[in-house]
Amino acid sequence: MERLVICPGSFDPITKGHEDIIRRAATLFDRVVVVVGANPEKRGLFTVEERAELIRRTCADLPNVEVDQFDGLLIDYVRRRKAVAIVKGLRAVSDFDYEFQMALTNKKLMADAETIFLTPNSDNMYLSSSMVRQIGHFGGDISPFIPEAILETVRQRMERTRTE
Repeated sequence: MERLVICPGSFDPITKGHEDIIRRAATLFDRVVVVVGANPEKRGLFTVEERAELIRRTCADLPNVEVDQFDGLLIDYVRRRKAVAIVKGLRAVSDFDYEFQMALTNKKLMADAETIFLTPNSDNMYLSSSMVRQIGHFGGDISPFIPEAILETVRQRMERTRTE
């Protein structure tokens, strides 16, 4: 049986921390589906479709990684794809409270739903998309935080939004 896992997130934009988690999951499982969730309450830097494309470009060298989008309950997507687990990154203890609540809720909604937490490497422990957006908003250097394959695209978008 193929071991397919779901790696969900907003990825606005995908960071080197996200990339690290995805790459490590790709070594542990047969297939990884990175799913970009749509949050109608947030106006993102990139559309859901654009974020999915940025992830595809970042993970182009990983043949067992697929990128998709979803709107609704993650657990419904997990059930539909017949995934064996959900893979989430945990940067700090502050992430744990929320992610643990989500894992327990998903378990209640689907008894065999497993959540696997991976910690990023120490270079990325503090990194978040919102931090990168803030740095970019004020014209700071985002290159240490964004995968090389998409750096120029993200820079250009941030420059454009600064001038609007």
